[in-house]
Amino acid sequence: MANINIESFYHQDSQTFCHLIIDGKTKTAALVDPVMDYNAAAGRFSYEFISAILASIEERQLTLAWILETHIHADHLTAAQYVKQQAGGQVVTAACVIHVQQHFDEVFDLHSHDEALFDVLVKSGDRLPLGESNIEVLATPGHTQSCLTYVIKSAEQVSAFIGDTLFMPDVGTARCDFPGGDGAQLYDSIQAIYALGDEALLYLCHDYPPEARKACPSISVAQQKKNNVHCRQGVSKAEFMTVRRQRDATLAPPRLLLPSLQVNIRAGFLPEADGSGRRFLRIPIR
Repeated sequence: MANINIESFYHQDSQTFCHLIIDGKTKTAALVDPVMDYNAAAGRFSYEFISAILASIEERQLTLAWILETHIHADHLTAAQYVKQQAGGQVVTAACVIHVQQHFDEVFDLHSHDEALFDVLVKSGDRLPLGESNIEVLATPGHTQSCLTYVIKSAEQVSAFIGDTLFMPDVGTARCDFPGGDGAQLYDSIQAIYALGDEALLYLCHDYPPEARKACPSISVAQQKKNNVHCRQGVSKAEFMTVRRQRDATLAPPRLLLPSLQVNIRAGFLPEADGSGRRFLRIPIR
């Protein structure tokens, strides 16, 4: 098997991890969940965070093959199109993203499901070549309909990029109260991830650490099974669904929910500028 290296970068403002997967022999790379900087109060976006990662890619002369979205994020704006513009690569997400697009197109009066915005649409069982290895696609719905886990195997390690399905054990699991979310599906998805084996490393999309520890990008299946506060080994589906439903009832909407969804269902394409160069996002009011 190939020699795979993984580097993780933490976006402090949105508490998001972006992961760079590198095939050491061919210097081919994939980037998971790239983040755009966005100041909601000022209505300003920038690319300071992702530009540092792109500089590292350029400095090491890596070929970026894939820009992998684990799902349509509701808490940060994707930098996928900027990454593609600067470094190449194809933007990948789940084929069933159309259902998410259709729902939020209606909310925001958009037409993203009619446009070919993502370069590659995948489903469970598909494989994406990366140098001498393959990235395997595993559908892990529950948090959203279109959540994916990307799995890659090196000579020493199984690594899985799990999106929001699981967080660190002291934080728990993803919420299921978004449109298309489903606690029973999330439980099944977590069991599928646990089936990757105790030694598999799970790379997280977010970490919300308490003051007692630093943000952590990855953790083993064994540690999740032993310690996850919502879905440790032995917790039944019914018990999990009860805990998840009670927890979700207390959660506020994510801070960047409205701008994130509008940009992310469009694969990171920003709204077209008007004649004066201005771009606008929409805020539905009820």
